[in-house]
Amino acid sequence: MSYISKPKISHPRLPKNELGLTARDYEGGMSTLCAGCGHDSITGAIVQAVFELSIPPHGLAKLSGIGCSSKTPAYFASESHGFNSVHGRMPSVATGANAVNGQLKYIGVSGDGDTLSIGVGQFIHAVRRNVNMLYIIENNGVYGLTKGQFSASADIGSKAKKGEENLQPPIDACLSALTLGGTFIARSFSGDRDQLVPILKAGLIHNGFALVDIISPCVTFNDHEGSTKSYEFTRQHYHPVIHADFVPPSEEIKAKYEEGEAMPVKLHDGTQIVLRKVGKGYDPTDRGAIFHYLDEHQKAGEIVTGLLYVDEAPPDLHAVNNLSSTPLASLSNDQLCPGNAALQKLQARFR
Repeated sequence: MSYISKPKISHPRLPKNELGLTARDYEGGMSTLCAGCGHDSITGAIVQAVFELSIPPHGLAKLSGIGCSSKTPAYFASESHGFNSVHGRMPSVATGANAVNGQLKYIGVSGDGDTLSIGVGQFIHAVRRNVNMLYIIENNGVYGLTKGQFSASADIGSKAKKGEENLQPPIDACLSALTLGGTFIARSFSGDRDQLVPILKAGLIHNGFALVDIISPCVTFNDHEGSTKSYEFTRQHYHPVIHADFVPPSEEIKAKYEEGEAMPVKLHDGTQIVLRKVGKGYDPTDRGAIFHYLDEHQKAGEIVTGLLYVDEAPPDLHAVNNLSSTPLASLSNDQLCPGNAALQKLQARFR
């Protein structure tokens, strides 16, 4: 996490939104992620999305769990509310915060490990409850903070930098959300801002749980077998007082392709993925057909991107539970406390 703030000096001719703010007003601290990391591109897209929607920074609440993805909230909207939770438990915190104050716009940033491994149970219930929030998965298929082990989203046959082949089937976040009754499901690529920004904006204004699974390649990690900078090699050959990895800078991966087209993208480690952008005839409201479509292209080794499914009809968490539209912190004690008679009546039900 970075605590180094960016300079507040802005060019006087920078475009302003309806609030009179510039995109610089939605920035956060300096990034400490690896040079070329796709997560920083996602940060830039979030900044652009909230700026264009003219959301006041104090009207945002950003939450995260543990992992490289958990750093992202520190890099945007420094004047907003924020909470960095325990590994995999961000959905619970988001649900509680949303229940007591539904007037804020909630952005949860998670990773494929934080969501699909340790936090998969939390993720399932956030989808099921239709918590009104934008839920971003920064998906790179590895545990970057612990040097690149396969995550639950790694495809069968994919190889780690050290050559190990993954033999476990992946959990597809979008297919999972689709079967759980998710009301807004999208996938994008960190290097395709033209597609990503509109998707994020649509997710922010969606009334309910908006999942955006973003393929975000991990540029490198330096603790693989055979490396002279690995923990194992260092412990065997040296007597260090501190261990520091050197991560060489890499160019950010970008992609530009048209609707309905498929495009191969070469990652930093030499492997290749194939992205397919949904075409103009794609119907994002047919749940059954979409499941078949995603499954078919997944078997073909393609990652489908775009707005995959949306349903505006189901009620969100607040509507289902008849929660107060006024934040609990703004209610008086008389409104919050039902009184002794009401409490006695409630307790009688359990005697």
